[in-house]
Amino acid sequence: MKKMFILFTITMIITSLLTANLIYACNPNGNFNGKGKLAPIVSTNWLEANGNLKDLVIVDVRSSEEYEEGHIADSVSIPFVVPFSAWITIKDDLLLELPDDNELFDTLGSFGITKKSKVVIVTSVADPYAIAAGPRVATTLKYAGVKNVSILNGGYEKWISEGKAVTTDVPEITEKVFKGKVNKNIFASIDYVENNIGKAVIIDNRDAEIYLGEVVCPFAGQTGHISTAKLLPVPDMWNDDGTYKSVNELREMVKSLAKKNDDIIVYCGVGGYGSVAWFVFTEVLGYKKVKFYDGSAEEWTRYHDMVVN
Repeated sequence: MKKMFILFTITMIITSLLTANLIYACNPNGNFNGKGKLAPIVSTNWLEANGNLKDLVIVDVRSSEEYEEGHIADSVSIPFVVPFSAWITIKDDLLLELPDDNELFDTLGSFGITKKSKVVIVTSVADPYAIAAGPRVATTLKYAGVKNVSILNGGYEKWISEGKAVTTDVPEITEKVFKGKVNKNIFASIDYVENNIGKAVIIDNRDAEIYLGEVVCPFAGQTGHISTAKLLPVPDMWNDDGTYKSVNELREMVKSLAKKNDDIIVYCGVGGYGSVAWFVFTEVLGYKKVKFYDGSAEEWTRYHDMVVN
């Protein structure tokens, strides 16, 4: 009887440990996924506990001024600034376009980033555009071939609100040679969108009043949306404090719009909100056939009229 009790106790302990590890491994809010890969959205507690993780690079995309006032220890400053920065440029008079591949590779290498790096992106959550900078940078890193990319949930403000340590010290950077291979499958061209109306699920990620034609999109100069497009306003994906809603809430939000095996195209005004949708669909929810129309409404309205229905 005593042996059976001991065996039962050991079995329960092992089961508890395995269950705890499974929960830890699958938790999308700040842990590993069990295969050495970071979750797409990491918590402030996770980052505080794993600041010395091998190959970790913390990238602060806030302004240089904000970074100088205080930042997370060992984070490097690569600001996301419109219209020109390391992450974006203007091409053919279109905003938020990808930089040239070699320029992007040189930038990443100069900050010690390689394809093997585990990159955590720190944003501000002062407004929706600041929050969207995180997924836009993450999408660009994925395009460059960096597989391990995460966003700090709640950004720098959450880190500060929890009383976690900050510094004004600037870390020394060991430059690397970034040998990338771009993933062009992430992005959809205007021709691709034209040819897939009625075939792919097109999702407009702008605010509802713009989609519905109640307000003119400042980047498009027209009311309405691309023909057949469904509405999924990106700000609905965030809580009031700038953190992301739970995986279950996000899954519930998108399930009526598209199935896992659908071809999906996401777009917005110029390519900010659309990158959030791409990141959530692909990295958080595991959709495999999602393309991001970076030209978005700004490019589309040069050649087509929007519709209101």
